[in-house]
Amino acid sequence: MATKPAQGKPVAKQAGGRPSKYKPEYADQAKKLCMLGMTDKEMASFFGVAESTFNLWKTAHPEFSESLKGGKDLVDAEVAAKLYHRAMGYEHEDVHVSNYQGVITVTPLVKHYPPDTTAAIFWLKNRQPQRWRDKPDEGGEGENAQPVPVKIQVTVKDARKHAEPEHSAGSVPGAAS
Repeated sequence: MATKPAQGKPVAKQAGGRPSKYKPEYADQAKKLCMLGMTDKEMASFFGVAESTFNLWKTAHPEFSESLKGGKDLVDAEVAAKLYHRAMGYEHEDVHVSNYQGVITVTPLVKHYPPDTTAAIFWLKNRQPQRWRDKPDEGGEGENAQPVPVKIQVTVKDARKHAEPEHSAGSVPGAAS
């Protein structure tokens, strides 16, 4: 609510509460911290605020939120590329240094890393979960859902037990009480 001073110009009411600890330079710092692999909780601690305050900064400051997203996306892409190489197998150049009777020999070589089955399974389960899940859908979900057949087997003894009403001790079936 605005109040009018003596000159007749309205004055905006100031927001109450403690001023924010957020500074514009935090956006760039947060991006770098994301690239180092820090979690939101760790970054909140780094900035000296509660995780809830850190989350408020993400909504109140779009540039901060975009920096976080950009930093996380860069690192995630790099990890995905490494996982892909691990799943497919790869080679890289290296050198072997040896010291035999005081003679140092440097031998160039190419190291070969075969495909890693665990990395391949992880990659496929995340990229194509419908095709590579551990337990396939029996009935399916969504539009293509099929009913799951259920077989119920009832024996004659079970049928009689459930068909005949229970009688109290001493009563005669069919007799009026």
